Amino acid sequence: MNNKLTVFRKEHFNAAHRLHNPAWTNERNKSVFGLCNNENYHGHNYELTVQVTGEIDPETGYVIDLKILSDLIKAEVLDRFDHKNLNLDTIEFRSLNPTAENIAVVIYNLLRSKLDLKLDLKIRLNETERNFVEYPA
Repeated sequence: MNNKLTVFRKEHFNAAHRLHNPAWTNERNKSVFGLCNNENYHGHNYELTVQVTGEIDPETGYVIDLKILSDLIKAEVLDRFDHKNLNLDTIEFRSLNPTAENIAVVIYNLLRSKLDLKLDLKIRLNETERNFVEYPA
C-alpha cells in the first residue's frame, strides 16, 4: 500500500517591493514593470501555501508534524519577510528582483534546506487573488 500523502500549510505575510532592473533605463523599467516600478514601492498581502508530500510515518500518523512545519515557516519566511520592504530590508532581494517568481524560489530554498530530503516540497505564492505562482512547476 502506498502511504504517500500531501499536506498543506497556509500562511500570510505583507511586504512591499519595487520591480526594477538597475541595468535598464528608467524608461525601460517603467515600460516593462509599469506601476510595479513605482520608486516609492508598493505592497501586497501575500498568501503562501506550503505543500509537503511524503510517506505517512507509521508511528506518528504524520507526513510531517504541522506544528513543526508552521514553526519552520514562521522562522524562515514570516520573520524574514513579513512587514518588510523586500528590496531594502532583506538580504535575499538586495540584488534579486522581488517578483512573485523569485520570491517563491527563495522561499522554496529556505524551507528545502530545513526539511528531510525524503519529503517533496512545493510552494504556491498568491501575490493577488488572481495572480499566483508555483515552484517547482
